[in-house]
Amino acid sequence: MRVYAGVEEQYGQYENAAILLQSIPYDGTSTWGKGADNGFEAFLEASENMEIYDIETDSEVFTQGVHILPAITENQSPETMFEAVYTKTKELLETGKFLTFFGGEHSVSIGVIKAFNEKHKNLTVLQFDAHADLRKEYHNSAYNHACALHYASQNTNLIQVGIRSMDTCEKQYLNTSKCFFAHNLRKNEIWEEEALSLITDNVYITIDLDVFDPSIMPATGTPEPGGLDWYTMLEFLRKVFEQKNVVGFDIVELAPMKDNKAPTFLVAKLYYKMLSYKFCL
Repeated sequence: MRVYAGVEEQYGQYENAAILLQSIPYDGTSTWGKGADNGFEAFLEASENMEIYDIETDSEVFTQGVHILPAITENQSPETMFEAVYTKTKELLETGKFLTFFGGEHSVSIGVIKAFNEKHKNLTVLQFDAHADLRKEYHNSAYNHACALHYASQNTNLIQVGIRSMDTCEKQYLNTSKCFFAHNLRKNEIWEEEALSLITDNVYITIDLDVFDPSIMPATGTPEPGGLDWYTMLEFLRKVFEQKNVVGFDIVELAPMKDNKAPTFLVAKLYYKMLSYKFCL
């Protein structure tokens, strides 16, 4: 049994774990940079080489227990992948454990979000992303990575942060009062408070790693200039976890780079920080 962060086996056993980690290494619809199907293995390796004491929260959240589930490997088509992820997530939601997901490309989030929305009333989906991902259909599929948040836009309280790239066809699905474009963040000193005021009590977080500036996160399929920095991200995430009930989250679009492990280590720290905020604040 592989244990998250290389800790003692007891913390990885299902019966001892408060947290489940589900990988979905699907990269079937990405249209430029490939490699997100290799992200989870690189993330685990980085996590095994990470200090497991978190200074900010004065905690070791791994003691809550993180169980790594068998990967969802369905990849026959975007539609069959969606069905497999949706069905498995509904099953996992009955366990009562805190659910975390790791891509793969962003299309893996569609089935997860649908299952969470059916479980939790008045769900907010908080999207961190460079791209709006609001297309109703792309390349003859509603389950393309460019459509990752269309379902959420129509069925949940979708809040978008960091957006700086989109197509004109997406404007009809964009709620500008709930979209915090990247170019406005540095000019708006109260954007965090504004965003928090729009979030309902129950919130699911989906993080496309291209939300970060490519100077610190080049290891993703479609990097865009002008993204968030590390501490801007953490400061807002902490407030979300402190003030709202985060019911689950996913991290997607890590395409690891052979000769630069720093971006992958960033992702390992991000995942651990989010668990620390959930369980140790």
